[in-house]
Amino acid sequence: MLTPKQNMLETIKGGNPDRFVNQFEALAFLFHPFMMASPSPSRGQENLVNAWGVTNSWPEGVPGGFPVHTPEKIVVKDIEHWSDYVKAPSLKFTDEDWGVFKAQYDAVDSNLAYKATFVAPGLFEQSHHLCGMAQALEYYALYEDEMHDLIKLLTDFELELAEGICSNLKPDAIFHHDDWGSEKSTFMSPSMFADYFVEPYTKIYKYYHDHGVELIFHHADSYAATLVPYMIDMGIDVWQGCMESNNVPELVKKYGDKITFMGGIDNKSMDFSGWTREDCAKAARKICTDKNTRGLIPCITQGGPGSTFPGAYAVLVEEIDKASKEIFGTDAANIERMPLQILF
Repeated sequence: MLTPKQNMLETIKGGNPDRFVNQFEALAFLFHPFMMASPSPSRGQENLVNAWGVTNSWPEGVPGGFPVHTPEKIVVKDIEHWSDYVKAPSLKFTDEDWGVFKAQYDAVDSNLAYKATFVAPGLFEQSHHLCGMAQALEYYALYEDEMHDLIKLLTDFELELAEGICSNLKPDAIFHHDDWGSEKSTFMSPSMFADYFVEPYTKIYKYYHDHGVELIFHHADSYAATLVPYMIDMGIDVWQGCMESNNVPELVKKYGDKITFMGGIDNKSMDFSGWTREDCAKAARKICTDKNTRGLIPCITQGGPGSTFPGAYAVLVEEIDKASKEIFGTDAANIERMPLQILF
């Protein structure tokens, strides 16, 4: 039987997978020094200020952290003078700093999983973290020059980060976050999105591909079906987080030979108070329908392994394995995998 990594590549490239790729099983999520220099809040931690000056909180009882945008905490207080407020943090790290993380990369069995560097937030998310969501959307419509300049600064920062990651850690995959819509719609029109983001992301993802990164996973747990042609142009190999509202089976039929869709299981379908195994089984069977898996990886839509309500993710893994046995005849439960990695 194929290893998880081999099976994922067969699915992405249109080869001969012997089972469903089971969510994040073929990705080892790994990090880099800037994540330590600009930490995100842990569950229950509030008002943590990161290296960009953004205040973040993760109160108890909510699924994840978020930026705090009370008037005194918003970083960009005047978009026409945004550069007075936004200063890119330093990415100068010592060999020792990089070495701590390199040891983690070296410890991954590269036969089983891709060494996937986790990068977040992306360009759009960083812009609304700095400005506030409503304000950022207004600025994109009314202050085009200023927002293009802000995006250029963020792009240059990401390219410098990419240089450090590729030079020091040499990952074979990048897992990059940037949400581009709500459940029902993109945050901006496709033409506006293209104007702001296609060129910057093409530069960033081309740099990674040109410097040894085999696969780009872009996370956006949202509606973004209208942006798929742009994702392909950007060099995205896998869109992770495609919610059920995108009509994932139709996207697979239309674009599955050009990009892979990793999602189709909304967390609301199986990750809620009082969830049951039956809920997980129903969610798995809805997306795991036949052997024609080219362009499809069944997965929760959130951007990493785990669940808000304990145990739901692990049971969903078991139910996808059962679907593999029923449809492919492969007993995936006996395949060698990395230990289950829970990020959220």
